[in-house]
Amino acid sequence: MTEALANGALAEDEGALVTARGVDVSFARGKVLVGVDLAVQRGEIVTLIGPNGSGKTTLVRVILGLLKPQSGKVRRQPGLSIGYVPQRLSVDPALPLTARRFLSLPRRQPEAALRRVLEEVGAGYLIDQPIQSLSGGEMQRLLLARALLRDPDLLVLDEPLQGVDFTGQLALFELIGGVRDQRRCGVLMVSHDLHLVMAGTDRVVCLNHHICCTGAPEAVSRHPEYLALFGPRAAEGLAVYTHAHDHHHDISGAVVEDRKPAEAPVKKVEA
Repeated sequence: MTEALANGALAEDEGALVTARGVDVSFARGKVLVGVDLAVQRGEIVTLIGPNGSGKTTLVRVILGLLKPQSGKVRRQPGLSIGYVPQRLSVDPALPLTARRFLSLPRRQPEAALRRVLEEVGAGYLIDQPIQSLSGGEMQRLLLARALLRDPDLLVLDEPLQGVDFTGQLALFELIGGVRDQRRCGVLMVSHDLHLVMAGTDRVVCLNHHICCTGAPEAVSRHPEYLALFGPRAAEGLAVYTHAHDHHHDISGAVVEDRKPAEAPVKKVEA
């Protein structure tokens, strides 16, 4: 690490809710994370993107303390409370489980607290609904409400848009931003190979076993095709991440020598 990078990392670490430095993780199939650095500050939304198998969920498990890296360090603020929304949740269709009972697992929660978090995520009407009957968007709101019961300093959301239609995605983006603003918590959100991310995202981290690049997203331009397809509100709720790699990857994700050293920045836009 160069002196400039080291000084930047130290500045980023100061006051961070959680910091990972030089994290390496390997499984039987090979290296999953190599020298990964990440920090999330209070009040900051960090979006983690990358292709399938790039190590996004593994990095989340390291941040949560569920997986110990082979090398590197993870530091969490003393007493840090983390609310976690998993990538997926499977529930037995025959299990008689309402939203109220789900939120009270593994221990009973006060009725007022249950109603408060459900109202906060715009899902107060779900309290007595069987969770098997919920739509994808309703289930994500319920999972977010469960995470908020912990009064978290840091929210970790692993692909929170799975199974949610486009309109629901925009609503969830807006909701997550509102929760951050109201609670002043940090947010680490994982996206599944998405180039369109929250306009409110403060920082995007592109991961492919190592950190390829990181930076702030741009606001989506009011391109006529976007306006025609999604309408004016969609243009306000989306952002385009512009970045340049200083290297390339082969099919397995390994770094290979640059083919075009002077290659211009790539602007990734998907309609």
